[in-house]
Amino acid sequence: MVHLTYTAADTIRVLIATDNHVGYAERDTNRGGDSTRTFDEIMRLAKDQDVDMVLLAGDLFHENKPSRRSMYEVMRSLRVNCFGDKPCELQMLSDASEVFQGAFNHANYEDEDLNVAIPVFSIHGNHDDPSGEGHYAALDLLQISGLLNYYGRVPESDNIEVRPVLLQKGGTKLALYGLSNVRDERLFRTFRDGKVKFYQPGEQKSDWFNLMSVHQNHHAYTDTGYLPENFLPSFMDLVIWGHEHECLIDPSFNPEMGFHVMQPGSSVATSLSPGEAVPKHVAILSITGKEFKCETIRLKSVRPFIMREIILADDKNMKAIAKKADNRTQITKHLQGIVNEMIDEARNGWAELQDELPEREEDWPKPLIRLRVEYTAPEGGKFDCENPQRFSNRFHDRVANVSDVVQFHRKKKSSGVRTAASKPEMPDEEAIAQLSIDNVKVDELVKEFLTAQSLTILPQNSFGDAVGQFVEKDDNHAVKMFVNESLDSQVKHLLKAGEMDEDDMSNAMEEYREKLEELFSRGHLKLKP
Repeated sequence: MVHLTYTAADTIRVLIATDNHVGYAERDTNRGGDSTRTFDEIMRLAKDQDVDMVLLAGDLFHENKPSRRSMYEVMRSLRVNCFGDKPCELQMLSDASEVFQGAFNHANYEDEDLNVAIPVFSIHGNHDDPSGEGHYAALDLLQISGLLNYYGRVPESDNIEVRPVLLQKGGTKLALYGLSNVRDERLFRTFRDGKVKFYQPGEQKSDWFNLMSVHQNHHAYTDTGYLPENFLPSFMDLVIWGHEHECLIDPSFNPEMGFHVMQPGSSVATSLSPGEAVPKHVAILSITGKEFKCETIRLKSVRPFIMREIILADDKNMKAIAKKADNRTQITKHLQGIVNEMIDEARNGWAELQDELPEREEDWPKPLIRLRVEYTAPEGGKFDCENPQRFSNRFHDRVANVSDVVQFHRKKKSSGVRTAASKPEMPDEEAIAQLSIDNVKVDELVKEFLTAQSLTILPQNSFGDAVGQFVEKDDNHAVKMFVNESLDSQVKHLLKAGEMDEDDMSNAMEEYREKLEELFSRGHLKLKP
């Protein structure tokens, strides 16, 4: 066996980031520029650190159809930081027509008409996926402009072929795999059915460093609503996991599969949840031969965010006043003190990160603050809490999230007997608390609500999917089309069945609804785009 000696000239340096969500809350007075500011910081880091390439693992944009402002800011940052006279030392070894699609079937840095110093490679996520006429994504526009290399497309979600982008620098060979977002349940089924095929380089497979990007649920939120790590091929060396926003930047080793997994997390907080409060980083991955090392870099432009959870009954003073008739003022004062401490902590933490502070403290960014308060009172007592929005407005000049600083919730109560059949029953309180209103997926929230109902006509799972398309993809016709198609389908089914009494008709509709749900769960029934 020949042992190669590597030098710095053989090292491929890759800046790793994901879930930039450019355009998030862009109409918000305080937070409108957060996502673009941090994306630009990441691109400036790529230039300052003189990396060979940038790898993005999905959700570059927050919306399926990003605004002109969002598109402009991304294009500007890519041109300013990734173009230049410095030659790109990466050599493309794979057939570009197999890994890139579009008018120009080659990597942008190989284009003779462009001066690309740092190529950017990206898959799409669930927010910026292809849609509409022509099935284009926002990444297609960036690729046709020569600003980015869009790879890892999934033309058929029920029959997936993953081909690597093969790159070489000196003696180091990099096989770059990408799998853009596919609906989790469908992808789980496709893997389970053996319909996902990974291609490897034709020769000297053991010489390649195999790096993969995915954009899926990392945790088992439901039985099939995630991508298990052991579904991926064991020949991978490192997997970059997009979609999950909690920053777990240090690679963790999977002993069963023999590869490492890195979860970079998002670069902007899109919800007020514990995972988003973890300090945000990017990484510079240095690959030499089959070895790699990782250098993490804390992002400095991220708006400070502090989250805390308290139980009022655990505080001796609060427990003592629970039996007082009018205790709202004392509770409010207590909570105000906690929020003020959190604001000071957030501001001080941000200031320590900065190389240079604004002269006026008024120019410092207002922090995001979330205080979750469990206010179940001890037996015989009561916690009279102020309206959460009114309480939050007390800090309107000190925080960025002026309407939802505090979130009150109680312990789960035992379920009662439903007395009014005509009144919709709300989902279990604990289930809603676990979903977290800040980062809940709409289809999951709809599912929780519909589970408590007794649906006869509309299939539950595709209903949630239609609502998700309406909210996340801004498809104003999704729900209307779903309802019309469901009703039309039910009517045709009943007409074929012939005459029947009311009970038989109800049973027939319910059986047909269950059939539609089964077809949708198997991927045989799809909503029209």
